[in-house]
Amino acid sequence: SNEYKSYLRMLRSARSLIRKSRGVTCHISRGNTATRTLVTVRYGGSERIVEQHTRRALLRTTRITGTVPTCRHFSSYPSHFRIDMPALSPTMESGTIVSWAVKEGDELGDGDLLAQIETDKATMDFETPEVGYLAKILLPAGASDIKLGTPVCIIVENQEDVAAFKDYTPPETAAAPAAPADPAPAPTPPPPAAPAAAAPTPAAPVAAAPTPAPAPAPTPVTPPDVLPGSRILASPMARTLAARKGIDLSKLSSSGPDGIIRAADIEAAEAAAPAAATAAPVATPAPTAVPAVPGLFADGSFSEIPLTNMRKAIAKRLTQSKQEVPHYYLTIDVAIDDLLGVRSKLNASADGAYKLSVTDFLIKACSKALLDVPQVNSQWGEAAIRQYHNADISVAVATESGLITPIVANANKKGLAQINADMIELKDKAVSGKLQPHEFQGGTFTISNLGMMGVDNFTAVINPPQSAILAVGSPSKKLIPADNEKGFDVQTNMTVSLSCDHRVIDGAVGATWLGKLKSYLEDPLKMLL
Repeated sequence: SNEYKSYLRMLRSARSLIRKSRGVTCHISRGNTATRTLVTVRYGGSERIVEQHTRRALLRTTRITGTVPTCRHFSSYPSHFRIDMPALSPTMESGTIVSWAVKEGDELGDGDLLAQIETDKATMDFETPEVGYLAKILLPAGASDIKLGTPVCIIVENQEDVAAFKDYTPPETAAAPAAPADPAPAPTPPPPAAPAAAAPTPAAPVAAAPTPAPAPAPTPVTPPDVLPGSRILASPMARTLAARKGIDLSKLSSSGPDGIIRAADIEAAEAAAPAAATAAPVATPAPTAVPAVPGLFADGSFSEIPLTNMRKAIAKRLTQSKQEVPHYYLTIDVAIDDLLGVRSKLNASADGAYKLSVTDFLIKACSKALLDVPQVNSQWGEAAIRQYHNADISVAVATESGLITPIVANANKKGLAQINADMIELKDKAVSGKLQPHEFQGGTFTISNLGMMGVDNFTAVINPPQSAILAVGSPSKKLIPADNEKGFDVQTNMTVSLSCDHRVIDGAVGATWLGKLKSYLEDPLKMLL
């Protein structure tokens, strides 16, 4: 697109400035205003705005989900781009490099696949944000728990510059041991704690012990370099963290190159305040693992499976749901003989164009019921309850790495054939780990169907921040009283259970919604109205 081409021209212009200032430290940074993204190049003590874009256009046309990496030129290395671990989902805090799609020395073109990264939701493709040559892979495939903003590779413009980075080590690695020295200037926030710390006599020598630490600290840790406009050098991630945590950047020392404040400096400053205020808890060792009871399990009788980011996210979210969301459950039996009959007729007349499933009918019926009873299509907020006007139905899909819920967006506006096509595509992407963030993040209601696995009925855990989830069991034949010669009829029943958030959905509202769902499933022609 024109916007993306303009963005590439911006980077080329920035690089040309760097070439003109050989031997002078240069930085390219991106700062956000209310509606614009400004790209600034600083060199030789001055700065220049190269080009600017509206943020909306940049995000719409650029498939890079993470932040634009910082380009730095150091006097001892050729011009290069340091690529950091990107944020590929809004809730991502760390990632795992599943595989590298290229090797050192390979050429990288616009949109080329750089690596596959496992987030807290799925394994996603990460395209190269720069055009050039891969000079150095800083973290190998399989590296896990990589924090956002951690350098992962180096890209250079010219192929002849690749060899210069054979033994390259990111500056943060060299400065990392000095990061704990940041607590030295941090005593400014907790002066009230000083008398408490001075009260215990033995604590005085312990408090005096860190004083030798500042001696070696000045070498790697330098105060932030303030440019003529009183602007503080800090990475975009560090500025975001500082604003979120209310930390003044001007009072921090930096561990980055050329006085640049990094995210690690923000975390160190935040950790220093509570550590100085309460010295006693620091001495208590944190439990790292629960040892096995001696003799209870013989060696070799068990295996430990490492936790993936996705499994950690599932555990965190569902534990939070059960602890914070007041669940209650409603269960009802639905006769689906007419639904199965309509399904058979539609599939028979489709000529292979589609093959409808019971889940497709459930998605459509739920979307209709959500519009009829919009209180269920809502979300709890501290200040207000948000009520949605469209039904975006999340459907639980089991994969090898865990459970994920792809979304059939605007299901209330789609027919059964379109819902079926969407579900087939989403399921294939989920199993292969190719779902994009917008395809599984969000949703206003969830369906979990274990009927195909022979489960008669169950209750499901609400998927926050949604307020309800429908658990669907397996259809089964039942005898019901009837006024005929036999005195009974055989009916196909399916048990469904609705888990509700009592903060949003009262019991009567949940029962009303189940009644609407039952009417649509037992008389599927109503879905056409």
